[in-house]
Amino acid sequence: MIVEKNILLSLLKCTKTGPVSRQLVVKVSRTPVQAAEKALSKFAEMSLFNEYRGIVEASSSQRMKMSIHVIHLGADFQHVCSLLSWAEFEGIAAQALDASNYRVIRNLHFRHKAKRWEIDVLGIKKPLILSVDCKHWKHGWRNAANLKAVEAQIERTEALAESLPNYSKRIKLEGWYAVTLIPLVLSLLPGPQKLYNRVPVVSILQLQDFINEVPLQIDSLLHIRRKLDHQPLELTDFRRNEL
Repeated sequence: MIVEKNILLSLLKCTKTGPVSRQLVVKVSRTPVQAAEKALSKFAEMSLFNEYRGIVEASSSQRMKMSIHVIHLGADFQHVCSLLSWAEFEGIAAQALDASNYRVIRNLHFRHKAKRWEIDVLGIKKPLILSVDCKHWKHGWRNAANLKAVEAQIERTEALAESLPNYSKRIKLEGWYAVTLIPLVLSLLPGPQKLYNRVPVVSILQLQDFINEVPLQIDSLLHIRRKLDHQPLELTDFRRNEL
């Protein structure tokens, strides 16, 4: 188990910037060569990486699978996530949403009230839109930072809700009469509490469970209901002075 964990961590570290030699992976792992080669053969059979003439490379999808596997083997969660790029971190959110049959849009840019906005990941499944802000925090939680992140994500989601009549075709909401938007913040590490002002702050490992439970939890979460016929915005459980 320790050998496999070290090899996977070495693979994640070495392939972060592109293809590398198999020898380098073994060297960085600080594992006896024979044991390292056995572990690499096992992971090759699991399709966790590709190899050609001694050069090892891994796609983002393969690196996600490595990350999940090595966490199950007991690797430090924070360390594993530090080996992922920002795009791969967002990819975890996209993968989890896709696995639950949400249509995914990454890095949505839009304009509202003469200001440019960006939302990291949208998960869309009628009548819901999950508006995800990916926070690649590596140094633990601070309540002030959490509240600031939550406030900012509420603001982004509210701006998107108000702009939806102009962007409904772009994000393929034709035929939708109304939509319910739920802001959430995705973090590397579990926080001391699950909700900040009714906005969920979810760790990567909790994300899939959260997505599965969203339909049953809507009433307990801050959510924004928007009709798509240019009617006024309906804010549910949302009052700025309550935040």
